[in-house]
Amino acid sequence: MSGRVFHAPFINQKTRFELRAVVERHEKRAKQRYPDIISYDSVDELLNDDSIELVIVNTPNNTHVDYAIRALRAGKHILVEKPFAPNSAEAKHVFDVGKEMGKHVMVFQNRRWDSDFKLLKQVVGRELLGEPIELHVRFDRYRMEKSPKTFKEQKIPASGVLYDLGPHLLDQVISLFGKPEKSIKIVSTHRPGSEVDDFSSLVLTYPKGLTVFIYASLLVANPLPAYVLHGTKGSFQKVRADVQEDQLQAGISPKDPEYGIEPIGKEGLITLMKPNGDREMRYREALKGDYNDLFNAVYAQIRKEEPFPVKQEEILWQLEILEQSALNG
Repeated sequence: MSGRVFHAPFINQKTRFELRAVVERHEKRAKQRYPDIISYDSVDELLNDDSIELVIVNTPNNTHVDYAIRALRAGKHILVEKPFAPNSAEAKHVFDVGKEMGKHVMVFQNRRWDSDFKLLKQVVGRELLGEPIELHVRFDRYRMEKSPKTFKEQKIPASGVLYDLGPHLLDQVISLFGKPEKSIKIVSTHRPGSEVDDFSSLVLTYPKGLTVFIYASLLVANPLPAYVLHGTKGSFQKVRADVQEDQLQAGISPKDPEYGIEPIGKEGLITLMKPNGDREMRYREALKGDYNDLFNAVYAQIRKEEPFPVKQEEILWQLEILEQSALNG
């Protein structure tokens, strides 16, 4: 799904990239969708293709490090799906191999370009609420049944809901506020027969008293707002409403004028306190979500040596938080 939805539509636009090849061991679905590409049977075949400069690694989580290193050793730049690695030590090793080979190592943290998060970023950047005090970030789903993607359900490195959704939320928070001073990790399991966590929470503390609460759960029947921010001058809340994944699943092109635009009724709510104690409430439309900008950044990194916005140290901070011992683990 990741390759079909989040990568191929952007790589196949034939302006900055050419979709050259994929690895498909069984059904040749990509070949059916993109008849001009090569569908290799093995990773080695793809890595031996000298015409390929960039390899996207979007395999099961526990294989990212191995394939990333193999691609770098083959002389390719890499873009790796989240979670980048099971832990910070392995991530650092991949970054070191990239430096050794003179190749760029980039991490696919696409949720920085979600419409709802872009609005939160604007509110924070413009200091509309004064000094931030408390931020709640959520990714709620309800899936009692186990995922058909077995690597997410087995007790192996980088499995469970924290490693599935946590990298998205942590990356967003780190991109806003940097490295936290302290963090607490809580995970628990509630689905019958589950081997991995299906509820997770992180508490991050920052200078000047900012506290961030992150939640990722597979058992929320009535999702709460994705973002709630309280500051010294007011509050902001926003439901999760980015449409890009659904649009891409439906076959809508990233070039479509309606791509990335949230539906009416999903606006963020800003509540400001006036000096006289009255509340001023404003609804704010989200900015256009656009994963094209991530791929613009990949192109700029490779062709123009412009720094990729997802910094390597930010990925290491993320994984240090994810790999810490859980309170109830």
